[in-house]
Amino acid sequence: MAFTTTTPQNLTTFTTSSHKPKLPFSPSHSLTFPTHPNQTLTSRAISTAISTSTRIHSLFTPRATSSPSSSTTAAETTFHGLCYVVGDNIDTDQIIPAEYLTLVPSKPDEYEKLGTYALIGLPSSYATRFVEPGESKTKYTVVIAGANFGCGSSREHAPVALGASGAAAVVAESYARIFFRNSVATGEVYPLESEGRLCEECRTGDVVTIELKESKLINHTTGKEYALKSIGDAGPVIEAGGIFAYARKTGMIPSH
Repeated sequence: MAFTTTTPQNLTTFTTSSHKPKLPFSPSHSLTFPTHPNQTLTSRAISTAISTSTRIHSLFTPRATSSPSSSTTAAETTFHGLCYVVGDNIDTDQIIPAEYLTLVPSKPDEYEKLGTYALIGLPSSYATRFVEPGESKTKYTVVIAGANFGCGSSREHAPVALGASGAAAVVAESYARIFFRNSVATGEVYPLESEGRLCEECRTGDVVTIELKESKLINHTTGKEYALKSIGDAGPVIEAGGIFAYARKTGMIPSH
């Protein structure tokens, strides 16, 4: 459902607010985690996921950056910038080809390099590159996709590559369950679901704003506004930086 909204004037800068750095993760670690934003995330479920590993404290190495204020919640998060539009069935090989899986995200330099290859596997029909050659970051804050985004393998590198590139969120008609789970568990990008096919409503380069509190996307280029499905209880986990950071923040595991 779309309706007209007022287009802000003088949009010359594109910024992402409340999207903070995440903690690098272990590619070999597997988590049992809710697979849809409408599923309830309980303390017991998180505790069960964490207990699957006996190496909790060695899996994550916090990046040397400061954390946002603890008063910031996922419900208050807003993203603003350019969008990059893709179609249906974008698989993990297109998001990050297997040849780049040797990069270790827990190493800062390799994490950054991983981001330069985000969506490099898209076919030649996508004339505009998500990350321009020679650039270390993308200029697109939001990826807008069709159905079944992130299908294919279970590689956690897929959402990590998007997060490392500088993207803050993906808005898709639907997701492969494993991609949604990995996005929440790693805290790299917000996997948001649209009520309709925004990939047919928006174009690469459109200026958009996502307001999580109101579960909506505003396309300032076209002057239209779209409803999104609520991220639900997965939001605070992503905002914290992933499942382990959330568990530390809430006292489920020691913070040291």
